Amino acid sequence: MTVPRHRGLTEQAADAAVDQACKMLRLPTIRQSYAETAQRATREQMSYLGFLADLLLAECDDRARRRSERRIKAAGFPRQKSLREFDFEANPNIDPAMIHSLATSDWVRKGLPLCLIGDSGTGKSHLLIALGTEAAMAGHRVKYTLAAKLVNELVEAADEKMLTKTIARYSRVELLCLDELGYMELDRRGAELLFQVITERDERASIAIASNESFSGWTKTFTDPRLCAAIVDRLTYGGNIIETGTVSYRYTQTQAVKSAQQAPS
Repeated sequence: MTVPRHRGLTEQAADAAVDQACKMLRLPTIRQSYAETAQRATREQMSYLGFLADLLLAECDDRARRRSERRIKAAGFPRQKSLREFDFEANPNIDPAMIHSLATSDWVRKGLPLCLIGDSGTGKSHLLIALGTEAAMAGHRVKYTLAAKLVNELVEAADEKMLTKTIARYSRVELLCLDELGYMELDRRGAELLFQVITERDERASIAIASNESFSGWTKTFTDPRLCAAIVDRLTYGGNIIETGTVSYRYTQTQAVKSAQQAPS
């Protein structure tokens, strides 16, 4: 089907033609905003080229926003977290300059690892999700999962002869965010399967982990000392290690609120 073109279209005919063309060309933003933009162009005496540029830039910006939203949704984050929400003053162990540098996602482009190590409530998961979100907004394919959930998925895939396909699916993402590593002991099979995923990404694609255990305590999760050492080596080589400390700022904030409520007015 072709759109008929005529000189000297009436306003109504031109409006219908633009609407139809936008449908055919899949330009939803231009379709929604061209009338308002045309009125503004008349008021501001914009050139035809300026008017066209305004419409096309609006469409490009909206497409970029929708792509970011799709990547963030595909990452599977359990909740929304942003760096703007993070209270750096509540946890002086964390260097804001380093975090904002990581937010550029240059480390993801280089395929480097990131380790967030600290006790519960110190901001590890918040930073993991926020930095993963920044990477998705920068155009990278990101996947978030709990360590235990990933291991269970790998074990099931191995039992169903689907392990190669499952590992390949995880290897295609540019950043794998692995949360709550160290919360449970893995048997040898589970540890070896997780090692396969990590090895597949080694020096090629980024992996970011959050763990409540220091590296010396990882032998509780990976009971084979040699396997544990190999995993630590791959997750730290060339990457960043951020220690978030031992004091829960969530607990500190809760206590501060209680104190404020109990203080005499």
